[in-house]
Order: sequence, then structure tokens, then C-alpha cells
Amino acid sequence: MDFQLNDDQRAFRETLRAFVDKEIMPVAIEWEHSGRYPTEIVDKMKAMGLFGLTVPEEYGGLGADMVSFALVFEEIARGWMGVAGTIGSHSLACWMIARHGTEEQKSRHLADLATGARRTGIALTEPGAGTDLQGIQTRAVRDGDHYVVTGTKTWITNARHADPLPVLVKTSVTEPAHKGMSVLLVDPAAEGFGVSRDLPKLGYKGTETCEVVLDGVRVPVDALLGGVEGRGMQQVLGGLEIGRINIAARAVGVAQAAYDAAIGYARERNAFGQPIADFQAVQLKLADMATEIQAARLLTYWAASQADSGKRVDMEAGMAKYFASEVALKASLESMRIHGGYGYSQEFVVERLYRDAPLMAIGEGTNDVQRLVIARSLVSGKNHIGW
Repeated sequence: MDFQLNDDQRAFRETLRAFVDKEIMPVAIEWEHSGRYPTEIVDKMKAMGLFGLTVPEEYGGLGADMVSFALVFEEIARGWMGVAGTIGSHSLACWMIARHGTEEQKSRHLADLATGARRTGIALTEPGAGTDLQGIQTRAVRDGDHYVVTGTKTWITNARHADPLPVLVKTSVTEPAHKGMSVLLVDPAAEGFGVSRDLPKLGYKGTETCEVVLDGVRVPVDALLGGVEGRGMQQVLGGLEIGRINIAARAVGVAQAAYDAAIGYARERNAFGQPIADFQAVQLKLADMATEIQAARLLTYWAASQADSGKRVDMEAGMAKYFASEVALKASLESMRIHGGYGYSQEFVVERLYRDAPLMAIGEGTNDVQRLVIARSLVSGKNHIGW
């Protein structure tokens, strides 16, 4: 049993940490408040190969192991969680294409996606269907050598940049519904495809989150992911396991940033003639934060390492996402309390962390859903805890 990163992972983490400290943290507060898109940061992430995280090396990607994958999102979220979103949905979609795509689909898309020359995302959620993906209404009707797609998708990251955009649709109406669900790789240049609006958000700024309308979009049959209808739900659920490791790692990054800000402030802020870090009430908060963050980090790395073994990790990823996101929520609030009035000021990083943290408890499946996934896995005997 080894709780250490290997040499390659440590070197990768140090490279990421230096990038975040130099390129992201100095501009994050100003750019986030002004609504500025982080173009320069995105370009540097392209140069670092981060858009190829989940693209196999044979297609020009990094083919990163899942622990290294988690390190990327932890470190970037430590600097600015919104920036992590630009490669989050992209990496999930690349993983799905690499895992489930036909050879022609892989050859057509993965090399450009690995460099960031093209980007992608994932269109699952609809105005009337989030947690209940089987309730989606977007339809794809076969018409010769095309599908005609009609529907609306919402909360789509990278919507204005995705090429292609994997879209979960119903290619047939069946019972159970998942047997009629498929994923189409939609060309955003197709007639009838449009981004109707940007969604106003509490946090998670720096990347666009949009509503997408598909009004009779004609999609070639060869854009059906994997080439077989009815496998979309299976493809998506596998991708969401990886996505939950991403979210868990982002939560660890946000929590770490909250802790770093809190302990730094507590050492510098004086009250009643001494640093507030000397007061037991503050020390107890810091102790709780540090313990819970390290537990969340280890749980996330464990889930990632289990994914590297090739097994399904619905329970493990669910545990990591659930626990780490709750830790991020608590850590951001405790950090704000330690900062007192300054924690409520936009001049300090804490208020952004407090706004960003709730997304991790919602995205990639709410925490209540994660608890159900965990419980069902245990009750069914599919998984267990302990030795």
C-alpha cells in the first residue's frame, strides 16, 4: 500500500502548480469579476497538452492515468475553478469518443481535440430533465442517411466552442427508455444548431454555460457514437464516472484554496494583541478543515486509482464526489468565518470560493443521487467496504 505519488505524477503536479501560481492566480480575481474569458490561460493549457488528457497517445494525446487526471483538476481549481471547466467537459467527451467511438470517429476527431485546435463538451441536461436523464425529450428521427434532431439542451459548458458536441438523444421511444437513447456527435455549423443564451450563474465563471437549441438539425448517420443505436445511456454513465472524479478533484482544489487563505490570514491578522491563529477557536476550525481536506484528497485519489485498474467505479467515484464536494462547501464557509468581514469582500479570494463550491455538490449528479448510487451498490452486493 503506497500513499505517495510516483515520480512522474509528482513532476506533473509541480509543473501544474507552477503554471497555476504564475498564470492563473494573479489574474483570477480581476478576470472573474469582470467576466473576462480566460483566452490566454486556455492557450497555455493547449500548449501544455492538457486538452489531450484523456486522448490516447496514438492520437496525439497525453493518455494520462486517472490520478494525473485528478491532479490537473485539483491544481487548476485551486487557482480558479471556472477555468477547470474548459477542459472538464472536453475531457469527458474525449474519453467517450476514445472509449466508444468507431475507428473513423476517433481518426476524425481525436487528434484535433488533443491539441485544443478543436474543443468539445457534452450535452445531456435539458430544461425538464437533469437527474432523470431517461426523461430527455430531444429526439433524433432517422431520415435516410441522416438523423433529424430537435430539442433543447441546457447547462452546456463549451457550447460556443464545441466541435463536435456530443448530444444525448432518443433515437427511438422504448420501454425502458434507456434502450432508445443514443449519442450523436453534432457539427455546430449544421443548419438549425444555435446557442440561444448564456445562463447567469452564482459562480463557475470564466467559462461559458449555455442553452443550446437544435431545430431540425441534420446529423449524418456516421456521427452516431459507436455506430450502434441504443447505447447512449451506457456510454454516458461510463463517462460520468470519470466526470465525478474530475468534480471531486475540483472540490479538493477549492477546499485547499480556502484552507490556504484561512491559515495565511489567521497568521497575519492580529486581535487582542496576538495573531488570531493563536486562539483555540480558530485552531479548531483549521484542524477540522485540514483533516477533512486530506481525507477528501485521499478518497479522490483512491477512486482515480481504482479507475486506472479498468474496473467500474460508480461507487468509488460517487463517494469521492459526494464527500469532497461537501468538504469544499464547509471549508469555503469556515474560511469566510475566519476572515470575518474581509471574507465577504470581493477583494479577497474567499467569496469566490464560497460561490464556486456549491456547483460541485450539484454537477455530474447531485449528492443525493451519489448517496443512492453508493447505497444501491452496497445493498446489491456489487461492492463492499472494508477488507
